[in-house]
Amino acid sequence: KVFFRRCLEHTRAVSSACHQRLIFDSNLETRRKFYHVSSCREDFYQKADCSGWLKVIVGKPYSSCHPILDLPYLPNDLLKENHPMDVMFGESWLHQAVEDLFYAKVTCTFITDAEYVFATGMSRIFIHKLEELPWLICHWNKKVMGKELLTVGYAMKPSREEDFAKRGAFPLRPTQNGLIFLPLNYELPISSQLQLVDAVLHKATDEILAVDMVSPSESSDRVTFTRNLQELQRYVKCQLDCCVIDPFNNILPVLDRLKIQQILIGLEKLNIPGGSKIRAPHFLKVDSFDKPGLEQRLAEAKLSLPSIVKPQIACGVSDAHSMAIVFKMDHYKDLNVPLPAVVQEYVDHSSLLYKFYALGGKIFYAVKKSIPNADILLTLFADEGLKPLHFDSLKSLPVAKTQPNGDEHQIDLELVNRAEDWLRRTLDLTIFGFDVVVQEGTGDHVIVDVNYLPSFKEVPDDVAIPAFWDALKEKIVSGKSKQARDIS
Repeated sequence: KVFFRRCLEHTRAVSSACHQRLIFDSNLETRRKFYHVSSCREDFYQKADCSGWLKVIVGKPYSSCHPILDLPYLPNDLLKENHPMDVMFGESWLHQAVEDLFYAKVTCTFITDAEYVFATGMSRIFIHKLEELPWLICHWNKKVMGKELLTVGYAMKPSREEDFAKRGAFPLRPTQNGLIFLPLNYELPISSQLQLVDAVLHKATDEILAVDMVSPSESSDRVTFTRNLQELQRYVKCQLDCCVIDPFNNILPVLDRLKIQQILIGLEKLNIPGGSKIRAPHFLKVDSFDKPGLEQRLAEAKLSLPSIVKPQIACGVSDAHSMAIVFKMDHYKDLNVPLPAVVQEYVDHSSLLYKFYALGGKIFYAVKKSIPNADILLTLFADEGLKPLHFDSLKSLPVAKTQPNGDEHQIDLELVNRAEDWLRRTLDLTIFGFDVVVQEGTGDHVIVDVNYLPSFKEVPDDVAIPAFWDALKEKIVSGKSKQARDIS
């Protein structure tokens, strides 16, 4: 996988009638050249067969020898044990990259110029672009294992893809529950790729150019996506049997902090007399910090100082995480937080933050250190005149320097489970996260943030990744069942 990603990021393609040259910058002292040769321009997957090996002809220019890589592309239980898999050519970085990709050693033999020319003229399978190789592997896997194998095409920014891939979340070979994962590549025809997948997993917030916070529209028209994602959206609409995880309109509430706060008000209906209470934080939308009457409006919204000020737009743009903690009323003037903004209640919570992750019908959580209580903050910043504390919530969130004194068992998991079920049904999301703090004194459980397709890094991979796969499988199967019922 690392090998393909490096090629995608560091190559430029030059096409000719019979071959495509990929110039690859390996960040070493020399520049290496890869030639992928094809004798025709047919779609690569139409020529596939069920043999156990994939032959990739890699030509070296200015050399009398050309290596042939024998790459095992089928699951281990379908490979013959007597296949040689112990020889590798040349550079150690390529050796490691290809082995990492296929979780196995690969064979390489060398052929002469004459044999090379003869091989390229045979009716074997050759790929035009290195990016096509995962799709070829996918096609063969599905041909061997049948319709029970489901393919998930995913689209997200490279850094996020790399994070998931390093943890084993996106394997090319089938998972234990019958899924295979393939990167959707905008350099290849999207329509052809969607014909091979059963579902599209996306992080559309990675592809946002702008969001209109003024428009009253509830549709995705408020959001301007990149041209690539717009293309994906168009083709997905035409591919009726392709499940989208999750529908683009379903993620709109998590883009808007005001909208999500308004939705969280509905948590009140989950509370039982005499039990712990779960709720949204008190909040107020602000279009201008200079507008008269702000202090009165804050009081009417049950907001006192200090308070947290956040941009209304929650993600997708550069300043969505630029926030501030305000200690004095007169410091709202000229506050450097993007408008419109949401002023949110500052909840004393013993510096404990509970991060919950909903993966389908399963829920996991982790406990993290968080912002100190208000009295500690006031003491820490008194010498600085209690000026607004600006921070980026993704990078510089101020946390307690000492271990929290709170008891992490104070969380009411049964109550949070009810809230998760309600959120999942209300938002209609498959994989999402939300943050809970427990208010000192009252014991109120306050959901302070909700996000879509989180990384769930805090959950051990051996637990989180299978749950991630199960959530996707369940969503795809239920979607296909619903479609079958609708047709009938």
